[in-house]
Amino acid sequence: MRVHVADHPLITHKLTVLRDRETPSPQFRSLVAELITLLSYEATREVRVEPITVQTPVAPYNGLALSKPVPLVVPILRAGLGMLDGMMAVLPNAEVGFLGMARNEETLEPTTYAERLPEDLSGRQCFVLDPMLATGGSLGAALEFLFKRGASDVTAICILGAPEGLARLEKETEGRDVRLVLGALDERLNEVGYIVPGLGDAGDRLYGLAE
Repeated sequence: MRVHVADHPLITHKLTVLRDRETPSPQFRSLVAELITLLSYEATREVRVEPITVQTPVAPYNGLALSKPVPLVVPILRAGLGMLDGMMAVLPNAEVGFLGMARNEETLEPTTYAERLPEDLSGRQCFVLDPMLATGGSLGAALEFLFKRGASDVTAICILGAPEGLARLEKETEGRDVRLVLGALDERLNEVGYIVPGLGDAGDRLYGLAE
């Protein structure tokens, strides 16, 4: 697995505001979209393209266009949904699938409760959106789900990661073509599986605590 941890002052600035517990949900959502747009430039560095010639008002120009099939963007519900607009700002022609996964708060292991994905992902570049790489269970299960559908070229984008989740993901994806783009790699997980210093529960901060 190839790992890229962002090193840019604007990303660190936006992450700092995200981490602040006083940042309200509307501002949090807006910042997440901005962050993912920034991170997606690195995540799409190897997006598949093909040569194309267009006519400018002055002369022909030899440029590039996205290859077909177009990339598939897969947010992991629910928190990954908050990252979708930022990604689609960069890849507006991409198609979107959904994968619903929830973490059992006792075992910290993931369960899949919904999916809307093509049956055959052979030949598709997939971009998975999951804000927090904590234990690595949910993201690892999501990647395995895509691999079983035939995916072979997968990039995951996370706002924050923990060393424990990174180590687990590296082990589970050994031998696979996986790229991971992180906004930051934090210190550790606490006793209940939250990233430290982290930013809390990304889903709750994006959408509120639905009770």
